[in-house]
Amino acid sequence: MSAREAGLPEVVASGELPSEVTIWEVGARDGLQNESNVVPVGVKLEFLDRMASSGLSVLEATSFVHPKWVPQLADAAELLAGLEQRPGVSYPVLVPNERGLDRALEAGVTHIAIFASATETFASRNLNRTLDSQFEMFEPVVSRARAEGLDVRGYVSMCFGDPWEGAVPREQVVAVGRRLLDMGCSQLSLGDTIGVATPGQVEALLDAFGDVSSLAVHFHDTYGQALSNTLAALRRGVTTVDSSAGGLGGCPYAESATGNLATEDLVWMLDGLGVKHGVDLDQLVATSAWMAEQLGRPSPSRVVRALT
Repeated sequence: MSAREAGLPEVVASGELPSEVTIWEVGARDGLQNESNVVPVGVKLEFLDRMASSGLSVLEATSFVHPKWVPQLADAAELLAGLEQRPGVSYPVLVPNERGLDRALEAGVTHIAIFASATETFASRNLNRTLDSQFEMFEPVVSRARAEGLDVRGYVSMCFGDPWEGAVPREQVVAVGRRLLDMGCSQLSLGDTIGVATPGQVEALLDAFGDVSSLAVHFHDTYGQALSNTLAALRRGVTTVDSSAGGLGGCPYAESATGNLATEDLVWMLDGLGVKHGVDLDQLVATSAWMAEQLGRPSPSRVVRALT
């Protein structure tokens, strides 16, 4: 069944919302990184191409993390060499350190992302750094990347809750985020890595930042709150939302983290709110259904299940 056959949602605006939202698609990187079985590079390339065909304009392609830590992404250089980039589509790559940046530059990447922590424990477990010393690792990456003309995004993980520390003080998240912006990141993605946030928390954190023009949100759906949290962020003026085709994803360093917000579920909600996004839902659903077949299990996305 297609979205058109099912009946598209009635368009009814709800409060003050952006007229248009950029969907930052993380399925090929964040979505696949936790898969135990290595997905062939040819399948990943087709996945990216299918998603680009659906109208997604930002596709986070891979990461130059060490293969020891994320074996699924060991083929990053091969994938980028085989990637047929489409006009008007951006293909950011996550880099963990200067060696990762070297590899990204060798591959001709023009947009990178770095991955910081809002908590002491996750910084130690994920980056082998303290909350404060992580910036010593990021500063040369950002400064070199900007000098080379690359755009740089900063991820901040554990913005709402940490499995070891519990609720995260908002002022701590803001301090980490502002250091990354001051360092030269053009955008900051606030991550609910273990999916514990609720809309009031989202509103409070965005209010603590004040200016949201450089902010994006990245929600996991562990407790079924990703869409409601996204709507809260949109009402606060956020215009970039991270999501993963088919709801794929997790975090290899946080076992309680389940899938990302499903792109199809996000698109259905945006359609109903009358917010532009540029994505053909039928094509994207077909893509996620195809990817689910490659992985050998059903898609977690409610919309994909409803339309297939």
